[in-house]
Amino acid sequence: MAAARFRIRPAAAADAAAVAGLAAELAQSFAFSLASFDACYPALLAAGHACLLVATAWSEDAGPEYPGPEYPGPEDSGPEYPGPQDDCLGYLLGFEHLTFYANGRVAWVEEVLVRGADRGQGAGRALMTAFEEWARGRDCALVALATRRAAPFYRALGYQDSAACLRKILAGNPG
Repeated sequence: MAAARFRIRPAAAADAAAVAGLAAELAQSFAFSLASFDACYPALLAAGHACLLVATAWSEDAGPEYPGPEYPGPEDSGPEYPGPQDDCLGYLLGFEHLTFYANGRVAWVEEVLVRGADRGQGAGRALMTAFEEWARGRDCALVALATRRAAPFYRALGYQDSAACLRKILAGNPG
């Protein structure tokens, strides 16, 4: 039996349930809402400034017909091809936007999660690498993120401490 591996690809509409399950694991500051997820997911897939990637398990036993490359690149939104052999084990949601301080575009990683049982196998690193490629393809000057528990992981990828992350919950937010 061949060893299992994974692929990184853009998320598709058919990945919604798997990504929702993972996102529910990530939710800490706000209670996860499937209704809100269902409203946001298609908009994020369609947003040109958003990057939603999934890490999917892939066994060589499934055959050579895997329908896509490791990472299709910025111009390819990816086909709708998840199937029973395409098990979602992690996701990354990030964005790019214009800034004055960096003289142009920067990228921000908003969410990254790999299932607990699949951590330490390289999927998180591969998701981050694919996002960095996506950001490079959009001429971003840097990739930034905030983390509570995974700073050693990001430092191992070459990220450096830069600033404190502050937030203010706005009144009336249903979260």
